[in-house]
Amino acid sequence: MLLEAENLRIAYRDIEAVHGASFHVEEGELVSIIGANGAGKTTILNALMGMTPVKEGAVRYRGLDITGLPSHKRAGMGIRIVPEGARVFPQLTVLENIMTGLYRLRKVTDVPSRLSWIYELFPVLDERSRQLAQTLSGGEQQQLAIARALVSKPRLLLVDEVSMGLMPILVEKVFEVLRYLNREEDLTILLVEQNALASLAISNRAYVLETGVITLEGEAQTLKSDPGVRKAYLGA
Repeated sequence: MLLEAENLRIAYRDIEAVHGASFHVEEGELVSIIGANGAGKTTILNALMGMTPVKEGAVRYRGLDITGLPSHKRAGMGIRIVPEGARVFPQLTVLENIMTGLYRLRKVTDVPSRLSWIYELFPVLDERSRQLAQTLSGGEQQQLAIARALVSKPRLLLVDEVSMGLMPILVEKVFEVLRYLNREEDLTILLVEQNALASLAISNRAYVLETGVITLEGEAQTLKSDPGVRKAYLGA
C-alpha cells in the first residue's frame, strides 16, 4: 500500500474540520475524494503533505509513519501537491516556476530530460517559458502548477480542486492529462474535487466526504451510479 490515512482528526484551533477519516491509496491507483465546498477535502490534502498538523490518527507512506514529518521531508520521499487555485509564483517566469519544483533535488535529477518531458506534456509552457507566470491564463497557470509538481518525478501526486475556476473545455483537458499520467506514466494520484462527475470518470476508486466524515467509499463507477451520490453531486 502506498498511502494510508487512519482515523485522521484535523482541527483549526478549537474547530475540528475532519472527524476520524480513514482511507488508502494503492500503488498505481487514481483515487478521488469528492464532496461539497467546505467538506474538509483541502484540509486532508494539506495534512497529507505536512502543511496542516494532525490532531489524532496516522499517515503512513510506503509503510512508514510520516505523521510528524515536515513537508520538505515528504517531498523528498516522492510526494508532491498541486495546490488549490494553482498558486504559481506570479513574478517568476514559467521556467523559474517549474524549477522551484526541484528545490534540493537538482543534483539527483536529469533536468534536461524532465523539462523535455514536461514541455511535451504541456507545449504551451515551452512556448511561454520566458514569460512571467502572471501573464498566463487560468488554464495555463493550472498546467504550470501541475508541471511544477511533476518535474521531480514524484511517486504520489496530490491534486487539490484542479477544475476550480476553469472553463469546461479546460477542465476536460486537465482531466485528460491526469488520466494520461495515471494510465500511461503509472503515476499514483489522489484527487480531491467538487466536480464529482469528472473525477469519478477517471478514477479507480472514490470516497465521499461530508462535513469532515467519509460517508461512502467504493469503485468509482459504482459510486457514479449510486442514487444518493447522483442526487447530491451529479445533479441527477
